[in-house]
Amino acid sequence: MIKSMTGFASLTHEDERATIGVTVRAVNHRFLDVQLRIPQSLGEVESRVRAVLQKRLSRGRVELAISVQMRTPAAPTVELNADFAGALMAAIDVARERGLVAGTLTPGDLLRLPQAITIRERTAEADPALEAQLGASVEAAVEQALADLDAMRVREGAHLRADLDSRRGALGRLIEGLAEAADTGRSELEARLRERIAELGFELPVDQAMIAQEIVRAAARSDISEEVTRFRAHLAHWEALADGLEPCGRKLDFLIQEMNREVNTLGAKADGLHVSELIINAKAELEKMREQVQNVE
Repeated sequence: MIKSMTGFASLTHEDERATIGVTVRAVNHRFLDVQLRIPQSLGEVESRVRAVLQKRLSRGRVELAISVQMRTPAAPTVELNADFAGALMAAIDVARERGLVAGTLTPGDLLRLPQAITIRERTAEADPALEAQLGASVEAAVEQALADLDAMRVREGAHLRADLDSRRGALGRLIEGLAEAADTGRSELEARLRERIAELGFELPVDQAMIAQEIVRAAARSDISEEVTRFRAHLAHWEALADGLEPCGRKLDFLIQEMNREVNTLGAKADGLHVSELIINAKAELEKMREQVQNVE
């Protein structure tokens, strides 16, 4: 099936524990190249996410980013630097005895001194059940994002299919025209050879049987029926690949290479009026198809 390699999807998935954001972008690439940005806390999920991507996609450079915002923030811990506070009290007592300060040290005074109070986020204890639930939610969000991405790639692939089908039809007509022109050219070549031999026959003795064989051999060298038959088979194979369920971008690219070789052979062998023009037009269509196939998964 013809499906584009480019696409974008973004969604937010919410459950009772967290809000999960997933963004996925895909562009053209010869192979499957996956770039993941996942929070460190979800390291165990990374291998499963990669497996999901490799199952759903076959080609393209894919960038997937996952963000997780927990609904229950970690409770902070407050620590007093007792040594610093004791030294501070002793210094204030000395200053009070000398009449330099008055009053006592208050909690507000300690809060204004970063050396006295340290506030840290308490590390939440690991809960295997909750971690498994979060991992499942992340996988579900990734699956949905990839489904949205796939839908976009299918829509773009329909436009690619319409363009490629049009060019494939034009290419088929060019090849049929080339076959007809080559047949006419071969007949004209035989006629010219017979006419020339007849002119020479008046001057030199010739073996008519041998001359007839040589004329047939010369005409056979410009026979392109085998190449035309193979080209028709390539066009039929193209349609079968495009109608199939599997990604076909690489196979279509290879098929275009084979068709291009056949066109080169046709151009070298065929003889007739307008053959060169038809060969040039066929190569132009193949080049346009090759460019489009670079977008097909």
